[in-house]
Amino acid sequence: MTDTTVANKNTSNNLLRRDVRFLGHILGEVLVHQGGNSLFSIVEKVREMSKSLRAQYSQEMYNELKETINGLEPENRRQVIRAFAIYFQLVNIAEQNHRIRRKRDYERTAGENVQPGSIEDVVRNLKTMNISATEVQEMISGISLELVMTAHPTEATRRAVLDIHQRIAKDVEELDNPNLTFREREELREKLLGEVITLWQTDELRDRKPTVIDEVNNGLYYFDETLFDVLPQVYRELERCLQKYYPEEAWHVPSFLRFGSWIGGDRDGNPSVKSDITWKTLSMHRKLAIEKYEEGLHSLMSHMSFSRSIVQVSEELIDSIEHDRKSVDLSNDESWRNEKEPYRIKVRLMIEKIRNTGKPNVSEERKYANPEQFKEDLQIIDRSLRNHFADYIADHYVQKLIRQVELFGFYMAALDVRQHSKEHESAMSEILAAMKISENYAELSEQEKIELLTSLLNDPRPITSSYLNYSESTKECLDVYRVIQKAQVEFGRSCISSYLISMTQAPSDLLEVLVFAKEAGLYRHNSDGTVTCTLQSVPLFETIDDLHAASDIMTTLFQIPAYRKSLDSTNNLQEIMLGYSDSNKDGGVITANWELRVALRAITAAAKKFGVKLKFFHGRGGALGRGGMPLNRSILAQPADTVGGGIKITEQGEVLSSRYSIKGIAYRSLEQATSALITSALLARNPQVDENEARYEEIMLDISAQAQQKYQDLIFRDKDFMTFFKESTPLPEIGELNIGSRPSKRKNSDRFEDLRAIPWVFAWTQCRYLLPAWYAAGTGLYSFYQDNPENMKTMQEMYNNWSFFRGLIDNLQMALAKADLLIAKEYGSLIKDQAIAERLYTLIEEEHKRTSEIILSITGQQEILDNVPVIQESIRLRNPYVDPLSYMQVDLLAELRSAHVDAGENDPQLLHEVLLTINGIAAGLRNTG
Repeated sequence: MTDTTVANKNTSNNLLRRDVRFLGHILGEVLVHQGGNSLFSIVEKVREMSKSLRAQYSQEMYNELKETINGLEPENRRQVIRAFAIYFQLVNIAEQNHRIRRKRDYERTAGENVQPGSIEDVVRNLKTMNISATEVQEMISGISLELVMTAHPTEATRRAVLDIHQRIAKDVEELDNPNLTFREREELREKLLGEVITLWQTDELRDRKPTVIDEVNNGLYYFDETLFDVLPQVYRELERCLQKYYPEEAWHVPSFLRFGSWIGGDRDGNPSVKSDITWKTLSMHRKLAIEKYEEGLHSLMSHMSFSRSIVQVSEELIDSIEHDRKSVDLSNDESWRNEKEPYRIKVRLMIEKIRNTGKPNVSEERKYANPEQFKEDLQIIDRSLRNHFADYIADHYVQKLIRQVELFGFYMAALDVRQHSKEHESAMSEILAAMKISENYAELSEQEKIELLTSLLNDPRPITSSYLNYSESTKECLDVYRVIQKAQVEFGRSCISSYLISMTQAPSDLLEVLVFAKEAGLYRHNSDGTVTCTLQSVPLFETIDDLHAASDIMTTLFQIPAYRKSLDSTNNLQEIMLGYSDSNKDGGVITANWELRVALRAITAAAKKFGVKLKFFHGRGGALGRGGMPLNRSILAQPADTVGGGIKITEQGEVLSSRYSIKGIAYRSLEQATSALITSALLARNPQVDENEARYEEIMLDISAQAQQKYQDLIFRDKDFMTFFKESTPLPEIGELNIGSRPSKRKNSDRFEDLRAIPWVFAWTQCRYLLPAWYAAGTGLYSFYQDNPENMKTMQEMYNNWSFFRGLIDNLQMALAKADLLIAKEYGSLIKDQAIAERLYTLIEEEHKRTSEIILSITGQQEILDNVPVIQESIRLRNPYVDPLSYMQVDLLAELRSAHVDAGENDPQLLHEVLLTINGIAAGLRNTG
């Protein structure tokens, strides 16, 4: 395993090749150490044959490779699979570290130049464009981005393995230290060898499905390891750049960038998420926040040795110390005894108060009742430090803690609650029948539901009774709202403020949530006729039909006074979520992207008529087939006039580990997001509408219709498609991978409609088709082209001048480059009816060819991804190492399924090997679901 895998031919990438080669040599030593020369030799043989086959295909070489793989004994085969899988883990680490290295190199050698996409780049551009400080203040005050970790992670890697990866990453980074002596470098190499041996001897597969609490812990890992420290760095850099280019202003950037979470709040299709789990989740969030603040205070204390013998501290600080001493009891061992060091005395008292925060049996005077009280103490220290010109300490240490309090409060990340609309309808039906209000609510027309729910909202009387017995599902539905109300009191109103409604299809879906909120005191009538509502109903429009109906649904709601009153508490701001995964699964990639854009515009226009501001929540997945793309591009992809009320974006699965497990990578990702957000705000203030855009949109409307027809002809109308999908992909086995607490289906059903988008995309990625990310695009595009040179010229103009179309085409390029139909064809051998296998493979292959050819014509490129040569080369050089895993996966699936038919159950050893290949291919392609 010593070959280079990634590369451009320049000095910087030579260092990447060095690291990959270095780690490859270490892995080779581990293979010899753990499995002898025979293991090393067989891995090298398979690797070399796979490379040669990619370089120049020959049937003889193909047969030899297949025979070699088929001839492996089970124990050897398992070790070969693990060797390739671990190799990709090491390559991914090297590539992540190289991204950090390139940023540092740029900053070190650029001189007065600034890195494109950086915060300084965008602020300097504002200054160059003569944007005034007042305008910049308005823009910064108006932007908002919330990144939401989701409750259905597709991260196939265990936490234990991630910990090893992080240690290896730190050691690889240390290789660049020019001050290392020869002996220190050798010690570092020995340390890395030990880490790779540990990785080899660690089971990469979970032995059970993670619980929801496991998932909560996994999400909090990123706050603990990186985000708690990195987010303040982003704010500090933005303030530094603003001060540099607009020195006449005193800058304090408002909290525009935050993280939220669904983990522990998302109950849609997950029976494990109950109201008690949501409460426990928030308690865990607070526990981590308190621990991080205590760490921060201990760190601050080491910088607080200022003596009253030398400096004059503020009377405000002295008074606060005396006040705390009256209520906070410290033992002699805990109190700071040097009376001449008042800051340390104050911080020690603060440590005790923060430790007591959240403890029910501690008096209010001995703890912080809310984050504002904690922040006030920090500000007292900050003001006093500046009195004796200790501004550096105030800026770098105290202000960091203040920013952390502003960002994370006592709940670390705001939690969204999500539930399916049908669950609310079912509970409402039972409650209204029990109270003799409506015998069969579910049977009412939509207009009748709206009138009934509106009357219930306007009536302050409750519709539930503690004396009535409800079903377990209805009791749980009500308990969720009670827990939210209790949480807002305990953890702060912002800890949960959004209630998302999956499969929103009518206005009543949102009104039901408000009626339930009223029962728990979250929607309250005030004596002056106003309403206080601390929980917003957030529609989630997912399918193509739902997207079509969205603007009409919101228009109806905005006309209902009882609903409009609920928006008074959010300053007339309505949050709306758009689903990228299910719309793609429903209509295909072209249609989903187009319909999402149309819906964005239509909902924005509807809200504008009523003076309502909108915050759009984009439910993007990590994979291309679920709307996945780099964070900054996903922000810039939105029409600029739709970002005014803020943006929320889901962050899930492999996206979390690839973006946020290493501080340098996390910083760069969030820096680029900030730059993109400010750029979008600028575009919104200075809209530049291409005079041809209306014509382009008419063309896209027809392209989308033809693409949808082609897509649905295969997915919904071909009688053999589901057989092809289930038998030629590892879909059944993915369910055994234990990567999430939630079932892969919404119901215990084999219907396509009930299959979740994550396993749908994951399965197609594993067998190298990546079908959801590109299928039917060629037909849609060709329907306009029709071999007419003028039409091709128009599409080339669209690519060059229209950001929506360019983004769509470039995403298709990425999908086509990662897809490999030669390898995908191998999976056809798993289909019992080979006539089905041949017919559908041929249909898919023709569409792949059609899509590739027309995209090359539109872009004017010789090969797919010529416009991004680094990624193109990375994919080209990774593929030969993924191929052996694919060949072995096909053989193992055939063997496993045959054994299952004979024995009636899965062979645990064979299943374990299949799951190892799934992990390995995911690491190699850097994609799961």
